[in-house]
Amino acid sequence: QAFFCLLLCIPWGSSCPPSCQCTERAGAKAVVCSSQHLEEIPKDIPRDAVFLKLDANSITRIPSNAFRHLSHLEEIDLSRNAIEKIDGAAFKGVAAGLRSLDLSSNRIRSIPKEALLALNAKLRLANNPWHCECALQEVLWEARLDPDSVRDITCHTAPREEYVGKPLLQVLDAGVNFCSVRQRTTDVAMLVAMFGWFAMVIVYIICYVRHNREAACKHGDRLKPLPSSQAHAE
Repeated sequence: QAFFCLLLCIPWGSSCPPSCQCTERAGAKAVVCSSQHLEEIPKDIPRDAVFLKLDANSITRIPSNAFRHLSHLEEIDLSRNAIEKIDGAAFKGVAAGLRSLDLSSNRIRSIPKEALLALNAKLRLANNPWHCECALQEVLWEARLDPDSVRDITCHTAPREEYVGKPLLQVLDAGVNFCSVRQRTTDVAMLVAMFGWFAMVIVYIICYVRHNREAACKHGDRLKPLPSSQAHAE
């Protein structure tokens, strides 16, 4: 009984992952898991963690609800990993209180804008192989990017070769609008679809008229012998 009582009294939410160090910084819990060869985010991070350092690991993905149980988080450092994919709900549950999010020096090419635009945190996105597109442009316009690192957001790939290797901010300052390019593409697709629909309607009408004309001709051919037959009978 004493053993079970002891188990119930242990603050399980304050335990520390084996590969991390948990310390106090100005009365707030800091969980440091730097350079531990981690391939995913630890699932047993203390619920009262305020600062979380996961930098210099081998994490490749941030799944949905990865930090949902960590409502006290204010800073997350995920820099210098191998992150390629970030789910749209990756930061659900911590968006309101998060003040700093470092995703620099990863392998991120694109990111769902809903994953970042819900955050009030200051973002560091530099040194990733970004594909310059509308979603990234919207993040740059609407998210709170760290001003010291925004010029290091470079187009690794882009719709046009002339943008490759240039800072995204420089490309946008030159008057390029990736979102309008996507809109024009969508408009062209809609016009093609509408033209195809009208063509189908016209073909249907032509076939319908032709079918009715042929049917009328056949009916007329059947009626022609009737008068001569009646005259012969008389």
